[in-house]
Amino acid sequence: MSGWRSLTRTRRIATTAARYRLDTLIEPYAPDRLRWLAKVSPLKLIPQGRHSRGARLKLALQELGPVFVKFGQLLSTRRDLIPLDIADELADLQDAVPPFPGHEARAIVEASMGTQLSEIFADFVDVPMASASVAQVHPATLTSGEDVVVKVVRPGIARVIAEDIALLKSLARWLDENFELAQRLHLPDIVADYEHTIFDELDMVKEAANTEQLRQNFAGSPLLYVPRVFHAHCRTEVLVLERIYGVPVSDIDELHRRGVDMKRLAERGVETFFTQVFEHNFFHADMHPGNIFINADDPDNPSYIAIDCAIIGHLEREDQEYLARNLLAFFNRDYAEVARLHLESGWVPDDTDPTAFERVIREVCEPIFAKPLNEISFGHFLIQLFHTAREFNMEIQPQLVLLQKTLLYIEGLGRELYPELDLWETAKPFMEHWMVDHVGPTAALREVAAHAGELLEQLPQLPSMLLSATGRLRALERSTNRQSRELRKLEQKLALLTRGRAIKRTSGTALLVMAALLLFDPLTAALDTPANLATTAGLVSAVAGALLLLRS
Repeated sequence: MSGWRSLTRTRRIATTAARYRLDTLIEPYAPDRLRWLAKVSPLKLIPQGRHSRGARLKLALQELGPVFVKFGQLLSTRRDLIPLDIADELADLQDAVPPFPGHEARAIVEASMGTQLSEIFADFVDVPMASASVAQVHPATLTSGEDVVVKVVRPGIARVIAEDIALLKSLARWLDENFELAQRLHLPDIVADYEHTIFDELDMVKEAANTEQLRQNFAGSPLLYVPRVFHAHCRTEVLVLERIYGVPVSDIDELHRRGVDMKRLAERGVETFFTQVFEHNFFHADMHPGNIFINADDPDNPSYIAIDCAIIGHLEREDQEYLARNLLAFFNRDYAEVARLHLESGWVPDDTDPTAFERVIREVCEPIFAKPLNEISFGHFLIQLFHTAREFNMEIQPQLVLLQKTLLYIEGLGRELYPELDLWETAKPFMEHWMVDHVGPTAALREVAAHAGELLEQLPQLPSMLLSATGRLRALERSTNRQSRELRKLEQKLALLTRGRAIKRTSGTALLVMAALLLFDPLTAALDTPANLATTAGLVSAVAGALLLLRS
């Protein structure tokens, strides 16, 4: 049954892709061995319609369901590589689906708790407050009197996600093997990260732990409040949190009506972001307006309230340091330092000309910095820089995707609250202070002091250890160079042997797939109606594809 569902789902995905002509999105990036196939593809018989390419992709993802909608939202943050018109359309994807019945939610809660609802809740409202692809939220009151919200995982969603993720993995591998753009996008890595992220969203116990950690990180802080977790009532499919009553951050009119200091609120949003990323290294990575509320009880000192902590981001210490150094170098317009850091971090290939790379960065940055700082969007500035740096084969690391998305959310939110927000003025002092504490001489002395005992023990052996290490490094370098030369020879031979076979196999398979799509419905009526153009083209594709496969 599972295999049949997978086959049915695959056919639906392929049919949807064909109907919205998604082949036109990748055709310009097709390698030579596939470009001729695109020109004679029977899919060209299907009109593209009146929608733009980005709109067609968005409509297709919406039709395919919540897993693809969420993946499209993630891709919309990769503006460094995805064309901006497509990214803008994907950014409009909404993760909202019709709710499932309240009696089903009650049954899930009771099964998870192992008891009747009345034993835990004095009141449980069947109509949800919000409904999304993974879960929906119901207001309730505990028997102890606290107002809470109960987040319940959507029934059957785990199986749907697992099947769709498997298909996404297969598609990502095929694109990565055949398209240079997909290779630079690291699609298999992005899908793997996405798989980890979305399955974490299914585990309410993990979300409870994330919420508790974020709450502790900002305990007593005037910047951010995180709802209390009722751990005794949390299960894998059920999360129970304190109900909050803040003003939705998107309700700008209400915030103005309450006299909220919008400049202070916007600046605190930026400070909250950088505190999470650099001080705590634990940041809420899904800070869209639906997950943020404002405590406006004291209009002169407003604070944020964050909910839905399912997606949390972390950075390696090396990424933190390189990111901090890059930010400060940009703030100081030190383009030579920016180029050096990109080379040192491996974000651009080792053979990149640093002088040429610095020149490109300068050409991008100087016109932007000519504007008043409060008119500069740092998030979109980075995007423009990434687009320009593509000629140097610059690759954005997958571990920075969540951070980039969050930065775009925060800056966009801050500018909506206070259009004159100067992100640079707010962020630069924070970054300078962080560098002094974590990277500068003070941090170095602190590290030396922490390991003083070990250093004193190893000091007598230091000269011989250095000599030994130098010899080993030279030997390793010679061995590496020798292996690299042999590997290049093998790769060249292998490429010559497999190129023809790969072309035939790939082309034949593609033709057979297209033939199957076109023939599935027409052939059912072939006995009663004359064969149309699509059927004829499909038959030709099937025969040609079969011959190519056999010959390969």
